[in-house]
Amino acid sequence: MIYLADAGLLQLVLVCLVAFSAGVLSGLSGFGAGLILPVFLSPLVGIANVIPVMAIVVSLNNGGRIVAFWRNVEWVHVRQVLVFGLPACVAGAYGYTLLSSRWIGFLLGAFLLASIPLRRVLGRIKFRFSRPGERTAGAVFGFVNGGMTGTGVILISILMSAGVHGTALIATNAVVSAAMGIAKIALFSGAAILNPELAATGLVVGMSTVPGAFVARRLMDYIPARIHAWVMELVVAVGAVALLWRAALIS
Repeated sequence: MIYLADAGLLQLVLVCLVAFSAGVLSGLSGFGAGLILPVFLSPLVGIANVIPVMAIVVSLNNGGRIVAFWRNVEWVHVRQVLVFGLPACVAGAYGYTLLSSRWIGFLLGAFLLASIPLRRVLGRIKFRFSRPGERTAGAVFGFVNGGMTGTGVILISILMSAGVHGTALIATNAVVSAAMGIAKIALFSGAAILNPELAATGLVVGMSTVPGAFVARRLMDYIPARIHAWVMELVVAVGAVALLWRAALIS
């Protein structure tokens, strides 16, 4: 296992550049950082530590988007998703602490692979959530998000089905994701899974994503969504296979 203090300069620069790029992608689409970064973080911190570190990274990444899109947050939908979603997220995070490294690797790799067709299917489904439906969907999302990363595509689909679109979608998604990320950090810290070295790694990588939100705000009118979606899917597919391979080698 390698931490940032032990990483070479080139490795550190590469991870920070990937983090910045992931910040731009997630600022454009509302998700992406949680799908791409685990691929590059797992060799650095170990498969078992990816989710705790990503909790910090995602919280900072979403914090940047909150600042960049603050005026567009739709607070009524934040409350609807979090009312059951936040306690469900804590439950999911606790379940994660009970898993072995091998199972974490298999589940993370499988979820990242499944996220590609999932994004396409959810994008084609046309339905509208009622208030109770939005709260129920928030609970399901919260539980999955608690023990996994890269689940932003699910939250985006829930919010769109509740009538949230455009910059309001990016902003509202960021507030919900940041709140759940903070809850996960608290649980992982209390369970002694998130030690100071891992927290420092998450802080450095997470801070590298923050400028991406402001770049994304500038680029939203110029870059077609399909282009960055295709690039993201390619990186996620290759990374997911690599994670599954590494998990298979764990004894």
